[in-house]
Amino acid sequence: RIANCSGFYGDRLSAAREMVEGGPIDFLTGDYLAELTLLILWKMKQKDSNTGYALTFVRQMEEVLGTCLDKGIKIVTNAGGLNPAALAAKMHELTDRLGLQARIAHIEGDDILAKLPELQAAGEKLAHLDTGRPLAGSGVQPIAANAYLGAWGIVEALNTGADVVICPRVTDASLVVGPSAWHFGWDKSDWDRLASSVVAGHILECGAQATGGNYSFFQEVPGLQHPGFPIAEMHADGSFVVTKHEGTGGQVSVGTVTAQLLYEIEGERYMNPDVVARFDTIHLDQESPDRVLVSDVRGEPAPATTKV
Repeated sequence: RIANCSGFYGDRLSAAREMVEGGPIDFLTGDYLAELTLLILWKMKQKDSNTGYALTFVRQMEEVLGTCLDKGIKIVTNAGGLNPAALAAKMHELTDRLGLQARIAHIEGDDILAKLPELQAAGEKLAHLDTGRPLAGSGVQPIAANAYLGAWGIVEALNTGADVVICPRVTDASLVVGPSAWHFGWDKSDWDRLASSVVAGHILECGAQATGGNYSFFQEVPGLQHPGFPIAEMHADGSFVVTKHEGTGGQVSVGTVTAQLLYEIEGERYMNPDVVARFDTIHLDQESPDRVLVSDVRGEPAPATTKV
């Protein structure tokens, strides 16, 4: 049972506590990084080199880390932003202050700013995804360059026994793919299962958008003033149920899930570093109120390159 508690930097602070205390979960995940957020974190890091991560994540952890450790809930987040090592150090300070014992892992390797000249010299055009225009001659001087990493660093971190995994710029879906692949022991070529977990990650990544916040017919959604955040109950075959804690606002329906599935995609082939998920194979069933079964997702081998 993988829960989300953040869809962006600045999302509802109380969501982490609500997800941890509102019902049984096994993983608490949070997405804090839009592309714009990296610029915000970069500006922050210029003023203090020990920052560059999502500060609100630390505030949330003050409230829930002890409970998560007691309940065996593991935490996976991309709140590390441009400085995951600094956030890991901050988390060690927090655990010491709270008198807790937690294994904290962080992931690096996404920062390729220093490699840009080398890549360009080797013939990589770093072409704009929409216009196809190469970076060279664009008049743009990058201040940050971060490759979207996949899920296998998260798997390795969990293999070490980590209670908290702090990621830099991984894909939003990787926060769900990593825990799923680790828990079920999936192989790197389990394309269909991996693709299905990418779909789960895409549904969860924007928080309450999946529970009605991104729904055109929002007037039909009860309790949208304070919607519950989504949960994916993953199965070993890759299928999963999208739901939310009982008694919370919002709604999980074929409609709300479809609205989020169609958000920020460019076509039926949804590319992630670990797999290409075929969005034209997704099957949705309303299992019961606030429970949508997602099945039949098919995947293709991972792309040769990643987005930066």
